[in-house]
Amino acid sequence: MGRRVLLLVNRTKNDAVEALPLVRGIIKEGGGTVADEHSAIDDAPISDTKSADLIVVLGGDGTLLTQARRCSQLRPAPPLLGVNFGKLGFLAEFDVESIAQQKHALFGGGPLKLLQRRLLQVRVDRGGAPIACAELGAGLALNDAVITAGPPYRMISITVSIDGHDGPTFQGDGIIVSTPVGSTAYNAAVGGPILAPETVAIVLTPLAPQTLSFRPVVVSGGSRIELTLNRVNEHNGDHDGTTLLLDGRSACTLAAGDRLTLGLHDRPVEFVSNAGRNYWQTLITKMGWARPLVR
Repeated sequence: MGRRVLLLVNRTKNDAVEALPLVRGIIKEGGGTVADEHSAIDDAPISDTKSADLIVVLGGDGTLLTQARRCSQLRPAPPLLGVNFGKLGFLAEFDVESIAQQKHALFGGGPLKLLQRRLLQVRVDRGGAPIACAELGAGLALNDAVITAGPPYRMISITVSIDGHDGPTFQGDGIIVSTPVGSTAYNAAVGGPILAPETVAIVLTPLAPQTLSFRPVVVSGGSRIELTLNRVNEHNGDHDGTTLLLDGRSACTLAAGDRLTLGLHDRPVEFVSNAGRNYWQTLITKMGWARPLVR
């Protein structure tokens, strides 16, 4: 029996919209059926996935990040298969050609190679009570949670605590708390370590700390991280000031005294792996890992 597929389509990408009839045809040829179809740029909840065995997301890595958060609360939660119509295609492992080549394995009902990836869960407390994080999947992030200083770009002060143990207080432009999936994103861009995606761990990487000794640190995936904001750039009518970003999207404006609690979510998100790719080769081809310098 073939798979029932829920299609999530980023309709702001013309290539994805134009390829939609072809993708529907590939699913049918592979033995599957399209059970339903939704926009992939809508954060509205998907009410029913009981009729779907697989979620196919047409977009790019950013689209897949958004939909992973959106679908993480579904019960049941079918695995996600990303078809890339963006620039990098690091997280969205497939393209139209590869799903056509693997159509019977993907849509015909046989076993899928699934990858489990953990989300970050983030809570912000102000005055001892939690505040909302702007409808971004209940404070969830697949890549990272970032505290950014924001305009007028004066240094901010943050105290770090890990598993209830006092850590450093530092001044700088903020901090990145990253999952292994997100370790190749903003974290890598500022010199943080790249983690194999199946690693169960969390990376803390400071942004321009006013010290030479605060290096990025990797902690256990079971750790509870607390970040206390001692000094921030205040929100006013002209700018947001110091802000929490979840997967690159603004979640909420932060104030002095706010305390953020972060840890890995207890329920993983499942992604379908492309049998024609492997992670380390993708790291070389997509990100130029250890590529020799051209002189």
